[in-house]
Amino acid sequence: MAAKQILLITGGNTGLGYEAVKALYASATPYEILLGSRKISNGEQAIEKLKEEVKESASSVSVVQADVSSDESLEKLVNGIESKYGKLDVLINNAGASFDGALQSGQMSIREAYNASWDTNVSGTQVLTTLAMPLLFKSSQPRLLFVTSGTSSLIQTDLSDGIFARLNAAPDAGWPKQGQFNPVTSYRSTKTGLNMLMREWVKILRNDPVKVFAVSPGFLATGLGGMGAEQMKKIGAQDPAIGGKFIRDVVEGKRDQYEGQIVRSDFFDDPVQPY
Repeated sequence: MAAKQILLITGGNTGLGYEAVKALYASATPYEILLGSRKISNGEQAIEKLKEEVKESASSVSVVQADVSSDESLEKLVNGIESKYGKLDVLINNAGASFDGALQSGQMSIREAYNASWDTNVSGTQVLTTLAMPLLFKSSQPRLLFVTSGTSSLIQTDLSDGIFARLNAAPDAGWPKQGQFNPVTSYRSTKTGLNMLMREWVKILRNDPVKVFAVSPGFLATGLGGMGAEQMKKIGAQDPAIGGKFIRDVVEGKRDQYEGQIVRSDFFDDPVQPY
């Protein structure tokens, strides 16, 4: 029987992260899945649900605390992995958050919303990746994934028709601008920053065996922006399970020809698009 790969995914208790855990748990490839969750109780509930939905598995799954906004949490997490397993084969940086809704409603100031977005989506990812790198180097086939977003594309900010109108259509002239629908400005800026972070790790690891990817899983009904999954489906969002399976494909080597790039799973024929 093949040895289990040690795999850590942050934000694994809900949304796309949960679907990625589910796809990996259902795989024939055996994993030791470390489901990262800010709250242990939420991770435990996710595992209960997972085992109801996937009755048999070659893998094991357990919850670990992974609060990407806390250095102390991340240091404790990595030290625990080192003590128990001595290595890490796959790191999936999936945890992310959007604070644009809180900004729009007045619950957060511009500075508060942007600082929270960058701290969670970029700074926390960089801290964890740096801390985990020695463990990845102890793997024979290490992989490093950054989960990005189609909203982060610099090219597609020029597109304002079809599904892109929701993000890119210009509002009426005048100030202040009224009635902006589903604003994602701070969120998408952080994901653009995350893309550059991925490219920096590609450069840093160019002469090392770590395979690095950014994964853009498509427009999924995760409810991340506070809209709600059902409402997102009404405007064209797909089942998050599609994104989870796509992440599994990248983990299992089915997109290795796109190593070091942003790999997309959406309506484009070419899975790699200029950003």
